[in-house]
Amino acid sequence: MPGLGIEEIVAFLLAITVHELAHAVVAVKLGDPTPRLEGRLTLNPLKHLSLTGTLMLILAGIGWAKPVQVNPGYFRRPMRDMMWVSLAGPGMNLLTAVVLALLFRSTMDLFRDVPGSMWLIRFLAVAVTLNVLLAFFNLIPIPPLDGAKIITNFLPAGTAYRLKQIEPWGFLIILVLLQYGGLSNFLHWLTLTTVRRLIA
Repeated sequence: MPGLGIEEIVAFLLAITVHELAHAVVAVKLGDPTPRLEGRLTLNPLKHLSLTGTLMLILAGIGWAKPVQVNPGYFRRPMRDMMWVSLAGPGMNLLTAVVLALLFRSTMDLFRDVPGSMWLIRFLAVAVTLNVLLAFFNLIPIPPLDGAKIITNFLPAGTAYRLKQIEPWGFLIILVLLQYGGLSNFLHWLTLTTVRRLIA
């Protein structure tokens, strides 16, 4: 895998697993059995891997998970409940990053000189970074990312509908913004700033 070590691979699997599991748990709690019926209430990363996303990880070093399928028809308040389901993924990534940052700081303080500890320290640093990056990336308010589903709850119906209509071109728009619109630099700065604060 180009540019990817075992730390990056394990950290990637951890980040996408907790992200998708959080979506599934909240959806089920709010009344939608779909994630449970599809076997997504699990910490097994194989259940959350996307074939295309995995191939892209192998070929290009960039991958993604299989989205959790949610049926808002089961929700009592579909717009509001969909917002909570969407928030759950990035929120869990940020919570995971905080926990891993605490472990990183403890490992640095207590076990830095223990043989083999440097791999753990590197892994924790990478895992904190990937969880923060995944959280911020998914909060971009462009469909199909979570951020679009979150802000839809606060938009007028007409504006929300128009936002939904761009979903087929959403990833293309995001790629253009990453490549030419400064979004990559902004995410890089925001992620590193957050990670420095967490592990300092």
